[in-house]
Amino acid sequence: MKKNKASVFFMWFVFISGMIYFFLPLYATFDFSLRMIKGRLSLEAYRAVFNDPGFYTNFGYSLLWSAFTVMICLLLFTWTAYWMHLRLPNWRPYVEFITLLPFVVPAVVLIFGLIRLYSPLGMTGNPSLLIFTYVVMSMPYMFRSVDAGLRAIDVRTLTEAAQCLGASRRAILFQIIFPNLRVSLLNGIFLAFAIVIGEYTVASLLGWPSFGVYIRYSVAMKAYEPAALSLISFTLTWLIMMVIQYIGRGAPGQTQIGTH
Repeated sequence: MKKNKASVFFMWFVFISGMIYFFLPLYATFDFSLRMIKGRLSLEAYRAVFNDPGFYTNFGYSLLWSAFTVMICLLLFTWTAYWMHLRLPNWRPYVEFITLLPFVVPAVVLIFGLIRLYSPLGMTGNPSLLIFTYVVMSMPYMFRSVDAGLRAIDVRTLTEAAQCLGASRRAILFQIIFPNLRVSLLNGIFLAFAIVIGEYTVASLLGWPSFGVYIRYSVAMKAYEPAALSLISFTLTWLIMMVIQYIGRGAPGQTQIGTH
């Protein structure tokens, strides 16, 4: 009985300590963001952020970059992981090694290498290089999310059964595989979105507007608005997580073909 009480006390201690560690900096940031007008608390910093046209411009560009990045990642890495599970299971170590390379190569080194490689072709003046870099940076997260979802289903059986019923490759991927990977795909989409929204190095070196560049500019030029921007970014991230949880809550189980 004493051991149970001790374990419960320890769990509550760890939980409360974690909550304090997590929320205390947020509270301090929020309190600081309210002190833009000396002598009283106000939402003036948030009003200044939302009244700034640059906020909407840069955030809109980041949404655009993230949309293109997510679409390319979904098509590229879902198909790659699916084909690896179906036909090339022995290639898993090599594919996993390739997907880990963005962790090894820093973003600064990556973007300078891409600039030197593609600048003679004139690609540094259009956003394709920026989006391609974001796809590479999102690769470890998106691929592993999809791979974890594919491991939970019988890919070979589902594919062979669908082919016996006359389904095309496109129908198999979009009508059978994707519905079974809804939660995994949503997790990968969220991670890719978070990377693009908060990224600064690549966008600044290529000279493209983004939310990360806007936050960095605000930190250098202002005092209270960056704290408000940080909380807005944090709130947005949590809202997206809640949407993902809500959408994935009713995710179906493994598709059963030919059964009722």
